[in-house]
Parts: sequence; C-alpha cells; structure tokens
Amino acid sequence: MEDMEKRVRAVRETLERESAPWGRAPTLIAVTKYVSAEAVLPLAGLGVTQIGENRVQSIREKLPVLGEKFSIHLIGRLQSNKVKYIIKDVCLIHSLDRLSLAQEIDRQARKAGRVMPVLVQVNIAREPQKGGIPEEEVFPFLRACACLPGIEVRGLMAIMPLTEDRPFLLEKFTRMRQLFDRCREENINGVRMEELSMGMSRDYDLAARAGATMVRVGSALFR
Repeated sequence: MEDMEKRVRAVRETLERESAPWGRAPTLIAVTKYVSAEAVLPLAGLGVTQIGENRVQSIREKLPVLGEKFSIHLIGRLQSNKVKYIIKDVCLIHSLDRLSLAQEIDRQARKAGRVMPVLVQVNIAREPQKGGIPEEEVFPFLRACACLPGIEVRGLMAIMPLTEDRPFLLEKFTRMRQLFDRCREENINGVRMEELSMGMSRDYDLAARAGATMVRVGSALFR
C-alpha cells in the first residue's frame, strides 16, 4: 500500500506540474488490465476511482468486486458483438472508431434505457495496425454520430506510437489538442467536446503538457 501511495503521488505531481499552464490536471485513469481486482481495491483509498479496462471479459470478471467502488472505462478496441455485455456497466467508451460500432452502441444503449457517453478514437499518427478515425474524417464522423440518440460524443481519444522519440510524441499530442480545440469551436449540435484522452505510462507527462484532460496510466502505478 505504501509503495502504491508513492507511485500515485508521483504520477499526480507530474500531472499537476506539466498541466499547470492549462489550469487543470488531467483525470487519472488507472489501467488495470494486467492486475487482479483485489490488487486494484487499494486505489479507492487513495482517491483513484476511475479505472480503465481493455477487454470486455475482464470487465465482466472484475465487476462484482470493483463495480461499487470504481467507475469503469472501456479503453480497448471494442467489437460490435460485445457491446451488449458492457453497455450497462461502463461509464465511458474511449474507442469509438467506426460508424457500425456507433450504430450498435446506439442500439444497445436505447435498449438499456440510457445514453452512452463515448470518445472518438483518432489515428493521429496514421498507424495501419491501430484503430481510429483519420484526422481529416473526424468532423463528418462527429456529425454522423450526433444523429444517434443512444450515444453522446464527449470528446476524442488517441493512442500514440511506441517510440522513444519524445519530440515526435509531443508534436502528435499537440496536434490532437489542436484538433480537439477545432472540434469544440465547430460546436456541432449533439456533441459535447469536453474530454481529450491521451497519454499512457511512458508518455503521460507529455500528454499533460499538451493539454490532455484524461490520461490512462497502468505500469507507472502497478509494478
């Protein structure tokens, strides 16, 4: 517990320092995909109650232990046929990357009697092996999603390349923030551009510096 407290404090101090020009530290989402539900529980006592899971199955397995203490974010790529298994239990889907998925989330959300908050994933570095909407298609995609009553777009998400080139990463983070700001200025009816989810354990400091509002940190918290 003491070691975890130190790690949480170190991450928060970095976020506060790097985000100071923005006037708001990003929300810390603890990525728990490699951690048992029991190992996650101490985070609640440290004030970290937002957790991110990549797989639907992991959410289903951990929900009985974590559901009352934590808000669960679906941060991994989501298959349309798995939407129905998490639609009632997650607070935010970060990885909306295609219209067919948006339509299925809309259908399942309306069936469940809710409006599902989502983030649109952008492939800002144009990596062919990753999901995400190309930058130039974001505005049309947002307008298409705004017509679906069962979802509400709350912002954008990005996963950066695995590289040690920090100037390159900072440039991509900065471009994401610029795109986020342009989307906000566009003021698309039915879209609430509030959250920019980007940055993980290896680069969350750069994401905070560039203006992220959420960071997804796993190994920096669980070692």
